[in-house]
Amino acid sequence: MSTYVYGITRAGHPGLPEELTGVGDPPRPVHLVRTGELSAIVSEAPEGLRPKRRDLLAHQTVLSEAGAGGAVLPMRFGSVSPDDEAVHTVLAEREKHYLERLDALEGKVEYNIKASHDEEAVLHHVLGSNAELRALSEANRAAGGGTYEQKIHLGERVAAAVQAQEKHDGQLVRQVLEGHAEDTNPGPESTGWLANVSFLVERDNSAPFTEAVDALRREAPHLVLQVNGPLPPYSFVE
Repeated sequence: MSTYVYGITRAGHPGLPEELTGVGDPPRPVHLVRTGELSAIVSEAPEGLRPKRRDLLAHQTVLSEAGAGGAVLPMRFGSVSPDDEAVHTVLAEREKHYLERLDALEGKVEYNIKASHDEEAVLHHVLGSNAELRALSEANRAAGGGTYEQKIHLGERVAAAVQAQEKHDGQLVRQVLEGHAEDTNPGPESTGWLANVSFLVERDNSAPFTEAVDALRREAPHLVLQVNGPLPPYSFVE
């Protein structure tokens, strides 16, 4: 039977709640595999496991329960080893590295921030902060909308200003929030996001971090900030 791995912690971890279960239908009992100074949090891996909501939540619940007792290096959903013996081997081979990462992540959580623009609000912001664009827009309006060439010219200028604002705001999000974090890790770039950044935050500093997010929302209402956290520090496991 294959072994499903939720995360890695120290052998001195106080343990898991009794009858804690994980992925699968029926849910598989969770236990620890100990080697040297490390323990892996595991269960049997069900066949044909897919990222269904039930199993995604079960994975997250196991990590949350384990994280309440000490630092845990979280594994991504779907991490499967051939068996418990293979887990023992990996723990032994990478013991030094995992212990260093556990030290680095002790007492820390991850917040992922994705930023985008409210399209109507950013247009108002760009026009409101650029006198030249306002003058062009007002001239076109006074001329009944302007000629085709004038409309194209204004549209190009506005598009360029919005693009510049996107770059500025993407940098702003990171600059404002990284002062409240121990580390940052940019996520994959994707269409629609000005920024996609994970922040490693001291658990005790979570409130100041989220307050900084709220302050940024107030100061830049054209920004839409999507917050996911606190999470196990997936992006900082290495």
